[in-house]
Amino acid sequence: MSSALHPRPHTLWEEGRQPGREVVSLGFALLLTAAVADLLLSEGLGLFFDLVFVTVCVAAALAVRPRDFFAVGVMPPLAMALVVLLLAVAERGSIARPDDGFAQAAVAGLSRHGIALALGYAACLGLLALRRSFVARRPR
Repeated sequence: MSSALHPRPHTLWEEGRQPGREVVSLGFALLLTAAVADLLLSEGLGLFFDLVFVTVCVAAALAVRPRDFFAVGVMPPLAMALVVLLLAVAERGSIARPDDGFAQAAVAGLSRHGIALALGYAACLGLLALRRSFVARRPR
């Protein structure tokens, strides 16, 4: 049988076809939504946000097209910093003590969610590296 008639199915590593700008925009939107939902469900940014953060990092690494890997590769720390900085301005008590200054609240927020940041970033970069090596090895 001809491979033109029956092309092989795409693997998980080949599936990502979304433009980087769209993936990053959706990632930021989902993380901001998760932060708001977490604050509605609890008194501060917590485990729910952390789990969503790691999930968004993995999903973004799998959804993006290969030529836009860089955009998704830099997204996790920037997204975490954005959420923490916004909360340091708007709802300081959700990430630190309410009487902390802006810089102290931002550092406290980042440190409290450092494990999620490390796991999400490592998963994202690891998946992007795997996808890159797979794309480099596949026949054109």
